[in-house]
Amino acid sequence: MVKIAVVDYDMGNLHSACKGLENAGATPVVTDQVDILLAADAVLLPGVGAFDPAMQHIRDRHLEEPIQKAIESGKPFLGICLGLQILFEASEEGQEKGLGIIPGMVKRFQPEAGITIPHMGWNQLEIAQKDLPLWQDLAADPYVYFVHSFYVQPSDKTVDAATVTHGSQTVTAAIAKDNLMAMQFHPEKSSDIGLKMLANFVNWVKQSA
Repeated sequence: MVKIAVVDYDMGNLHSACKGLENAGATPVVTDQVDILLAADAVLLPGVGAFDPAMQHIRDRHLEEPIQKAIESGKPFLGICLGLQILFEASEEGQEKGLGIIPGMVKRFQPEAGITIPHMGWNQLEIAQKDLPLWQDLAADPYVYFVHSFYVQPSDKTVDAATVTHGSQTVTAAIAKDNLMAMQFHPEKSSDIGLKMLANFVNWVKQSA
């Protein structure tokens, strides 16, 4: 059974994501220990909350370099929600530097008539990279669940794995580059579609192990 390290930096409830991984046949290990993180078959970086506290907690626990090493190692790596945003260089939400693994910024949705901020609820993905492991056996352009006021803006748009439209604004909903994938939406809140994505992640890890 593959072991997936779930990075614990005190930013969000990890139970739902771990349950999804367990149901798919993996062993999730919630940890902030570097040796466990680097020895795992894959890494999941979740997160709910604000950018600056997230980066402060990561640096307080000396996790910045181990996260970078885990990605550089080539093992499957999945970021969820805030775990996507902190992969970028900086955010309009705060002052802290991000991990800087993906060039680009985290931007704030611009208010406009007829939309709510935060962007909350079900919305349809437009898949950009169609042959990725996480999208296997999914319906075309599925609906998933979002809760966010900020979105990522990669410098290189070829990393876009999926986009979503909120009002007149079409923004990045997921990214993929080599062994790294990350998503703004919550698979653990996205019903059967989200559970299937987590199962696809586990299958990807099994094939890579």
